[in-house]
Amino acid sequence: METEESLMLLPPKRNPDAATASMPDAPAIPAIKRPPPERPESIRARSVVVLSFWAVVVFLGLPVWLWTTSIHRAHLPVQEMLDWADGKACKLSFPLQISVDAPSLQESEAQHLIRSTQHALDDLNEFSAHHLRLSLDQHAGKEIIEKEKERKGEDPGLRIQLQARDNVATPIAELRPHSTVLDVFHASSQALSTSASSSVLANSIAGKLQEIFSEEQASIAYILANSAGSGYNQQSSASSIHTSIPSTPGSTRDQRAGSNGLLSPEMAAKLARRRTRALKYASTYHISISLFTPTAVPTSWDIEGAVHEFLTPLLRSFSISNFTVDTQVQLYASFSPSMHQPELEAEHNRWTIRSEDLSSFINAAEWPLGPSIGSGPTLNFLLYVPDPAMSPLVIKDNGATSWLIPQWGGITILNPSKTGEASPSHLSKESIQPAMLTFSHQLLSLLGAPDTPASFPLQLQTLTRVQAASLFFSASATLGSLARLSESLASIPIPENVLIGVQKTLDHLKSTCDCLREGKSLTALEHARVAEEEAEKAFFEKSMVGQVYFPDQHKVAVYLPLLGPVGVPLVTSLIKMIKGWRKGSLG
Repeated sequence: METEESLMLLPPKRNPDAATASMPDAPAIPAIKRPPPERPESIRARSVVVLSFWAVVVFLGLPVWLWTTSIHRAHLPVQEMLDWADGKACKLSFPLQISVDAPSLQESEAQHLIRSTQHALDDLNEFSAHHLRLSLDQHAGKEIIEKEKERKGEDPGLRIQLQARDNVATPIAELRPHSTVLDVFHASSQALSTSASSSVLANSIAGKLQEIFSEEQASIAYILANSAGSGYNQQSSASSIHTSIPSTPGSTRDQRAGSNGLLSPEMAAKLARRRTRALKYASTYHISISLFTPTAVPTSWDIEGAVHEFLTPLLRSFSISNFTVDTQVQLYASFSPSMHQPELEAEHNRWTIRSEDLSSFINAAEWPLGPSIGSGPTLNFLLYVPDPAMSPLVIKDNGATSWLIPQWGGITILNPSKTGEASPSHLSKESIQPAMLTFSHQLLSLLGAPDTPASFPLQLQTLTRVQAASLFFSASATLGSLARLSESLASIPIPENVLIGVQKTLDHLKSTCDCLREGKSLTALEHARVAEEEAEKAFFEKSMVGQVYFPDQHKVAVYLPLLGPVGVPLVTSLIKMIKGWRKGSLG
């Protein structure tokens, strides 16, 4: 009974054949029609077309593009340029020849005196790059030697004239102001005997020579210490300018020069001020002398006679440069609007200008003062005649009537001799003589002339050597900057004229170094000037400067929109062709 119930619960079985027979017929799915296989001739034709395009790109387009967009870079002697910049190519020396004329001594005594003085000089000198060398002057060939030096371009140097006097207790040395002669007066008993090792006379001469050339040594040491090349800095240690270097076994002689007072902080500050106010050396300067007044008078001045008498002798003696001079008169010249008007100082019955207004004294908008005339720099000297109602006019702090504008020129106020006196319609040569003398001193300051020694020819020789050293280091530093620039920026072009300028600079630097070692400072200055000009010209080549600010990102931004649409089809077709070849080789 139980079995019968269980059977009744089971579902009925279906016949699969009967179900299939009862369903209607499904529609037939059509077969996908594939393209016929590509003929080998078509594959080869497409491959030839793709390869032809790529051949045109690779063998014609790419070379033409590289040729038209390539940057020409001349091969610079980079390592040699860096050697000059770092002070490895030349170690400058400044030998000064000093002749001794000793008619009162026997030749053996004079030779012994020179040896003793030379030994004392070597003990006093702590700056090996600048050294003095003494020699006995031969009377018979004195003029011949001087002419031979002049012909070779050598400096005449200092000449010591020994003169024996009975009434001299201690040696007296006097330097002639307008020549290169040092007169030394001594007693005959102080003459150096052959067997003596030292004498008061020798020590006195050595001390005087060291005093005469101390400022020149400090100037050259200052230039060496502030030069860009590390090799030059090692010669004279820039740290010795501001700090004292103890005399240790490891310190060099030139480094100890700073601690012994050669480059004391006071001397370094003095040389820094001189370098700031002086113009860079040039072979030609233009001098402009102007007369300005806020009224209608004076209308004329005897400037031609004043220049001829007070300025021309100085310009002629300044043999290392040429000068041109022009003059002008400007009436109704008002003060600059940015300047405070002069204030009346009733206590001293004078009008004063504030010190902070001196820099804005020039009314650049209305006063016709050209910044530069010709190829050389212009030095402006301005004579201002104030309104009689506002005179005397002085500087408030110190009561001075003249001041210097660094690297520009000088200004002098010409007040009337009496308060309230009307200005004359004509200024005579005598009335402007003080102003012309002031202009002469200002001119020397602007040219960088040293304060010592007292002899002007020796000052000029000192200035020649200092200027030659300054231009030498400037040209060397510029070469180093150009070499580092060419190495760091591979995208800038270097034309052939830059290479020519570099070669000229190197040649003139070598000549400068040789001439300074031989004592030919005037010839060295000319070579250094040319070297500095060629180095500056090569560094600031316009075709190089334009590419400095054109990085590679700009090139990508320019070429990508042009090459993208052309390159994508070529690359995809090449990839498809390579896949087809691989598939065919595998099948």
